[in-house]
Amino acid sequence: MKKYKSNISELSLKRNESNYKKVKIGSSDDAADYVRQFYHDDITIYESVFMLLLNRANNTIGYVKISQGGITGSVVDPKLILKFTIDALASGVILVHNHPSGNLQPSEGDKEVTHRVKTLLNLCDTKLLDHVILTEKSYFSFADNGILN
Repeated sequence: MKKYKSNISELSLKRNESNYKKVKIGSSDDAADYVRQFYHDDITIYESVFMLLLNRANNTIGYVKISQGGITGSVVDPKLILKFTIDALASGVILVHNHPSGNLQPSEGDKEVTHRVKTLLNLCDTKLLDHVILTEKSYFSFADNGILN
């Protein structure tokens, strides 16, 4: 066996307590209202992608910022989606990102990412419950508009 000079990493699940209270998400309105608190005045400046992690009862168990991009886009890495879903033992996920332009319509890229994430989460028996696009004043729900089916 060949040995190297460098050491390997010990991996562990580390959770940090946040200032956000646990809530039950029952609708896209609930999800949009809840995740809006993760955005500040930067909602109109650059695109950020968050995951809201839920248990089987649709209670929030955690959240994570997946990506922060530029004014027209952000990268969603499937490995990060899977990592945080499994680490949290989430039964449901709501994907959220903002459109700094104020345009609520999902792009083809948004639709493709949603399909890829849904397929990926199905592999670990987790549901993509919604993908919400936020703007400063409103939101768009993939679930409400039948795009998740």
